[in-house]
Amino acid sequence: MRYQVKGPAAVRFDEVLTPEALHFLVALDGRFAGRRAALLDTRRARRARWASGQVPGFLPETAHIRADAGWRVAPPAPGLADRRVEITGPPEPAMTVNALNSGASVWMADFEDAMSPAWHNVVSGQLTLMDALDRRLDFTDARGKRYALAGRTATIVVRPRGWHLAEKGLVVDGRPISASLFDAGLHLFHCARRQLDAGAGPYFYLPKLEDHREARLWNDVFVFAQQYLGLPIGTVRATVLIETITAAFQMDEILYELREHAAGLNAGRWDYIFSIIKNFGQRQEFVLPDRSDVTMTVPFMRAYTELLVRTAHRRGAHAIGGMSAFIPRPGTGPEVLERVLADKRREAADGFDGSWVAHPGLVGVCREAFDAVLGRRPHQLDRARDDVEVTEADLLAVDKTPGRVTEAGLRADIAVALRYIDAWLGGTGAVALRNLMEDAATAEIARCQVWQWLYHRTPMAGGGTVTEDLVRAVLTEELAALTAGRDAAGRARAGAAAAVFTRTALAEDLPAFFTTDAYAHHLPLRPAAR
Repeated sequence: MRYQVKGPAAVRFDEVLTPEALHFLVALDGRFAGRRAALLDTRRARRARWASGQVPGFLPETAHIRADAGWRVAPPAPGLADRRVEITGPPEPAMTVNALNSGASVWMADFEDAMSPAWHNVVSGQLTLMDALDRRLDFTDARGKRYALAGRTATIVVRPRGWHLAEKGLVVDGRPISASLFDAGLHLFHCARRQLDAGAGPYFYLPKLEDHREARLWNDVFVFAQQYLGLPIGTVRATVLIETITAAFQMDEILYELREHAAGLNAGRWDYIFSIIKNFGQRQEFVLPDRSDVTMTVPFMRAYTELLVRTAHRRGAHAIGGMSAFIPRPGTGPEVLERVLADKRREAADGFDGSWVAHPGLVGVCREAFDAVLGRRPHQLDRARDDVEVTEADLLAVDKTPGRVTEAGLRADIAVALRYIDAWLGGTGAVALRNLMEDAATAEIARCQVWQWLYHRTPMAGGGTVTEDLVRAVLTEELAALTAGRDAAGRARAGAAAAVFTRTALAEDLPAFFTTDAYAHHLPLRPAAR
């Protein structure tokens, strides 16, 4: 197999893109690229079935796996026994130091929704993790702020990009390699031994899985990689984000496929809402109200999270709660932190073993909630939640979600999607907007809601309906606000963001992801600006 590195070189990139590492990536591609392509074809066919009136459910052919109470996943790996607070963010040097020093139990180094996949970001992220494990991250930034790792740091867990994404910086036999294999492969090649030497191991978060066969593919990747790299089978551990409606019906099966490598399940709340809209957007009974009304306590979200805890604990796996995206600011009132604390208390009371935050300032809030329930115990895997009974109808009860569609909600969605895509095109994947840390998942919700409301000409509270003329008028106003005071390059980038939004929110058929469109059309392989 022939390969070509098309991404530009930069300082120290040769330490990541070594001939040996590239040969490993090519071996992964040769073994698994065909299966990945077939599974993506299955996704497209399945989505067409849901649009035509079918709905997902628990699989009859895997009922024996769900019914068998005897199997368990592997016991917690070193560094993953106590996960009561997990912080997330892109693997940039300053973020890496702040996250590892934050007091969180785990840091999820995010190559996916919180990172714009520009070539420089992707490769330098790998380099940053290598430096962190070598404890070489000690620097002073342009403002004079010093960054250095503390003596005790969080356990690193890497989230590679999802199966649907490609990495055009490395071409194998004329086609871009899978971004999943690129991200996970480089990390395994360079950092597995480093992590073992640090007393942990190569750990992953697996995003956007849609069924157990996609989990089986990951398991086979891990087995192959461990054999190739001379690591004992089971060294790799993976926590699966349950963030698609189809995966919610296959949690047992997903854990079963990964069982010797499984570490837990995570309630990926934002992508889960996105999945509902993406898969059922053409159907009136699945129209959701304003994003702010779709809380974790609405019936379909409550059913999903309770089933997640029950399933994970029944199999000996950790259950990790959803993101708190709030960003504490000077002058933040106590009522805001109380809302975050209440959310984490609910999760701890429901049986979750830990939860996510996006900012170091919330680590203490999350820890307080889980300390109150866990005490000195590392987790609450003994809480089986046998009281939970969730049906197919419960998971699909979207029509029971209270709330309204408002013009303010429409404007908020357009503003968030436009500003996020603009930042993403500029190389930033975690964006502070209105005191919230927005990532690709929340931008996906925003643009899909606009599409859904437009498709159904949804009435708005206070009068009027969502029309294309209204959406375009609001987009024009928000674009003008975004470009005010910008130079020509900044205006051009904002215009590109508006074009991505228009193509992915106003198309006749709803595109599955805005990131695939934006990556293909607007992230050229070029050196980072200096």
